[in-house]
Amino acid sequence: MISAPTSFSFGEDWLTAGIALAISSGKTKLELSSSTRKKIASSWEIVQNIVDKGHPVYGINTGFGPLCTTKISKEETTILQTNILQSHSVGVGDPIDKEIAKLMLILKVHSLAKGFSGIAETTLDRIIWHIENDAIPIVPSQGSVGASGDLAPLSHLFLPLIGLGKIKHQGKTYDTSSFFKKYNLKPLELGPKEGLALINGTQFIAAHAVKVVEKLHSCLSQADVIGAMMIEGLQGSVKPFFNELHALRPFKGNIHVAKRVKRLLKGSEIMEDHIDCERVQDPYSLRCIPQVHGASRNAWLHLKELVEVELNSVTDNPVIIDEELTISGGNFHGQPLAMALDYACLAASEIGNISDRRIYLALEGNSPGVPKLLMEDTGINSGYMILQYTTAALASENKGLCFPSSADSIPTSLGQEDHVSMGSIGGRKALQVIGNVEKILAIELLTAAQAFEFRKPMKSGIFLEEIHKEVRKKVAFADKDRVFANDIEMGIQMIKDKTILRLINEIGKREKISLATKYSDEFEVY
Repeated sequence: MISAPTSFSFGEDWLTAGIALAISSGKTKLELSSSTRKKIASSWEIVQNIVDKGHPVYGINTGFGPLCTTKISKEETTILQTNILQSHSVGVGDPIDKEIAKLMLILKVHSLAKGFSGIAETTLDRIIWHIENDAIPIVPSQGSVGASGDLAPLSHLFLPLIGLGKIKHQGKTYDTSSFFKKYNLKPLELGPKEGLALINGTQFIAAHAVKVVEKLHSCLSQADVIGAMMIEGLQGSVKPFFNELHALRPFKGNIHVAKRVKRLLKGSEIMEDHIDCERVQDPYSLRCIPQVHGASRNAWLHLKELVEVELNSVTDNPVIIDEELTISGGNFHGQPLAMALDYACLAASEIGNISDRRIYLALEGNSPGVPKLLMEDTGINSGYMILQYTTAALASENKGLCFPSSADSIPTSLGQEDHVSMGSIGGRKALQVIGNVEKILAIELLTAAQAFEFRKPMKSGIFLEEIHKEVRKKVAFADKDRVFANDIEMGIQMIKDKTILRLINEIGKREKISLATKYSDEFEVY
């Protein structure tokens, strides 16, 4: 669930992943208060004084990286800022999603508005104009090593400020020069340090992390529900979800998942039907849902907490503390998020991995009443056999993508930047893995719904019954082979649209039944 206020004050309010997404979608309006403007103006004046006095301060009146000992004259300081945007615009590859580029703008404004960067008010106002008018720069996806900031993507992001680069607006792509003519805008002349303030920072990594928080949360929440439906379809036991068990190993994620699944199964005739059966225990993919899903929940929570710290931090360099103190440090280094993104990537992959195992389990025909391959007339029909080939392929692809990007570092900038985070790669990779998990969950949803059908006329609890009906509105029961790719596409759309989560909320409100746990504020709000 996204927490979305009606307005947000840059540089003052606490930014979360959910609020950043709400700003991006236009649900939350932007403000730049008079007190924030005073802090911004004060920091800008300090930079002007440094230039006037001529004392060497990195990036203000010196060159960059290995050129940090090269003194720049007062007259050349503005040229330096324009040049840095051009020289650092070396990105390659397909453009990132427009939403992620817009998030980068939002996150950068919030960081600069803290008043420690020496940025001009006019520059911030122009960036805010781009956000509010949804005129979003085109940013290549590759080229950042995630330290000294996301230099290449941020350079592309801010080329339009000086009249260069390209812009996406209302479905069309414009050269910035033609876009400016259409909207009667002129390029800005950046002052001392402004170019450096714009491109030093972790906003490429952080924007990807915001999307990971959103999309992984959706997968985790839906995996619990789909897993519960599979338990019903295969007549699994509810006992592994009892609180008495999880109180003995009280990980937050485990407790949260177990309680949610147990409530989803409450009131089920299917559960009552086999309560005294001879089976002692279920395979791990059913029995260990709280432990596996819960571990991924804990990884998600870790990422969410670190992302919030990052979103509310100053990550450029140098940082202007006051008239007497300017610090050239390393707040631009992406390591804090890089490692957490690799952890989240693994957490996402494991959700897909256990989902694939449940799909395979459903096809074996070992559950009473459920035919092999989920179809009664097999031989001439292959049933759901080949759907699991796809999930196996996706799960395997994810395993290859789980190698941690943050485990690598290649020195850059002639050795000045001798340890980098590669967090930009980790962020892109995590979203790729999550995209594969969405497809795996879609196939599990279809197979669980098919298995569920063989339990009729017995009914499950209110939640799973209505979710099954919703699936059947889009995908019919399969009694013979057909082009299952069409079914899968419908399932993927349901996962991406969060149809299951919407239904859970609607049913809960209508029936006055809550899936909330004592950890819901941590796991369900971002």
